[in-house]
Amino acid sequence: MTTWQHMRRSAAAIANVVHELNYAQRRAAIKRLSTDFYVFRPALTAATFGEFLSRTAGPLAHEPSARARALGRPVG
Repeated sequence: MTTWQHMRRSAAAIANVVHELNYAQRRAAIKRLSTDFYVFRPALTAATFGEFLSRTAGPLAHEPSARARALGRPVG
């Protein structure tokens, strides 16, 4: 293997790490800014329709397909 191939693989590995860190930072920001994060008792149902709309206005977690759940992928 040449030096250029090593450098190319190293650069690709660094790019992958940066991509993963960027994704994690984006997900953390979404969760931190979620309305449910600031609700006093998020497990309880909403008292009013307006509160319900406020809670569900943010991004929702994607539920995996039935096939993915059957293969053991967790929900949530």
